[in-house]
Amino acid sequence: MIETEKKYRLPAELRAEVEKRLAEFGAEYLGEDAEENIILGGGPLTDLNSVMRIRKTPERTILTFKKRLPGVSDVKQQIEEETEIADGEAMERVLAAIGITRKLVYEKRRRKWRFRSTETVIDELPFGLFMEIEGPLTAIREAEMLLEIDTLEAENQTYPRLTAELGRETDGVIESRF
Repeated sequence: MIETEKKYRLPAELRAEVEKRLAEFGAEYLGEDAEENIILGGGPLTDLNSVMRIRKTPERTILTFKKRLPGVSDVKQQIEEETEIADGEAMERVLAAIGITRKLVYEKRRRKWRFRSTETVIDELPFGLFMEIEGPLTAIREAEMLLEIDTLEAENQTYPRLTAELGRETDGVIESRF
């Protein structure tokens, strides 16, 4: 599957306004999750210029493969394949056996809405507040206009890259935790 999304740094003072506009336009609130995201690299992922992620929430654990597609747009596209797994620790041990190991860990609080043809989220991480809009390019542009955020600058850094820059090393793994 090809994922298409745009990410923004969301100034704290705009958060309430964006949430108010989502409600005014009838966006369906999908809830909030607290996540632990474990980024894995090495082994064959290095040659593929890809990463894997184990995302843990209170309800489930998901394994994701990601490979960014080349492009110069402020909207990123990447190959993304996901599957739910029963035991994240066991999966890490299996992957470590083929050289894929934990590189980064970051925590995130995510609020989600279904807004027209997009999934719109507000993410709080230890290093800032962000917003992502995922969907077809025209739907992303429409959502920007309706939410009055079309002047916000895109954030092109991924959460793993921001974690690498702003996190702290613990036992050889860079972490960003609340």
